[in-house]
Amino acid sequence: MARTQLQDRLDEVIDSFGAGTLEETRYLLESLRPQEVASLLTSTPPKVRVVLWELLDQQEENRALQYLTDEVRASLLQAMNPAQLVAAADELDTDDFADILQQLPDTLSRQVLAGMDASDRARLEAVLSYPEDSAGGLMNTDTITVRPRHAVELVLRYLRLRKELPDSTDALIVVNSHDEYLGMLPISRLLTADPSVTVREIMDSDAAALEVDMPDTEVARLFTEQDLISAPVVDEERKVLGRITIDDVVDVILADAEEAVLAPAGLDLEEDTFAPILRSVRRRFLWLSINLLTAFVASAVINIFEETISKVVALAVLMPIVASMGGIAGTQTLTLTIRGIALGQIGRANLAYLLNREFLVAALNGMLLAAIVAVVAATAFQDLALGAIIAVAMVVNLLVAGISGSLLPSLLRKINIDPAIAAGVVLTTITDVTGFFVFLGLATWAYA
Repeated sequence: MARTQLQDRLDEVIDSFGAGTLEETRYLLESLRPQEVASLLTSTPPKVRVVLWELLDQQEENRALQYLTDEVRASLLQAMNPAQLVAAADELDTDDFADILQQLPDTLSRQVLAGMDASDRARLEAVLSYPEDSAGGLMNTDTITVRPRHAVELVLRYLRLRKELPDSTDALIVVNSHDEYLGMLPISRLLTADPSVTVREIMDSDAAALEVDMPDTEVARLFTEQDLISAPVVDEERKVLGRITIDDVVDVILADAEEAVLAPAGLDLEEDTFAPILRSVRRRFLWLSINLLTAFVASAVINIFEETISKVVALAVLMPIVASMGGIAGTQTLTLTIRGIALGQIGRANLAYLLNREFLVAALNGMLLAAIVAVVAATAFQDLALGAIIAVAMVVNLLVAGISGSLLPSLLRKINIDPAIAAGVVLTTITDVTGFFVFLGLATWAYA
């Protein structure tokens, strides 16, 4: 219901842009939250988007920036000067502004950094020094630390003087005099403890800290497994550098989910839905060209058996069945394997078990489906040999699909290729070539 209401409000703004005055549109924009403004901007063509952006005041622009996709945000940042970007830094968390700064040309980003005060610049440069897809790139340097010797009463007095806590603060970070991580002090314990006890008595010394170079997918996995709201980030010497909060982890999870859907089709995660035609053509052409090359490979295999196909026309009718079933079976195994690797469930120790399992699953499914197809083919074409040939070809192709789907992700990762992007194309080529070769090869032998 909430999503429907939001869509109705966005539609109302878009309709007013075309039918009403700019003042009416501006009034409607002011009623939207920053997340809704970002959703509206990504839902409109570039020319309309620019006008809507200009109708926002600077504070509204700054708040909406962090919710935009990278490509849409990059197009809007081009119209902002260094002073506006420095002002945006005051409205955003350090990690969010670091993401924005990385999209700017080097010259402009240096101007923005030069315009910031020393403390803000130091915090920002600390985040920028780490890869974007690591714990260091995700962390926010806005933390609250306490010492284990402090009394609860003193900590509470300190928090009251601050008047405001950083967002998603569910615990305080406990450090020693060298800023080395010791544990976490949950806010719930702090509020309910005797004011005279010390932090050391109620802190959670078993709470894990995240290494600064930990991959963001591993960070997301730990947050999910341990139901974390926030977690400290430490360097090799266990000194606290910052913290990661659940909102940043949700962004990682959503990005991974979107990549799982878009990557197999060769689409960019941050591609603008309303990007210019030529830009989209350029991006998609490479992937389509790769698929075309694999199609040529499959066609070349079919061409080898051209004479056999001309003698037994039924082969042309049944070929797609063998290739299609192998492709689907392989995709099932491939998807399961990639998911297992992403969740940390599959490694070198249990890969052999998975391979054996998928081999048996493919064998059983292959025999069951082969029996059905064999009966249908033999009955339809009044040819028992043809039924036997397609049955054997289907069993072989499903076995190859199961093995390929199990091994491809690990093999591609070893050569630094993202399985989510390349595995589907490679698998389809393997199952097509195997299916056509086995089916037509057996037919050539049987009808020779």
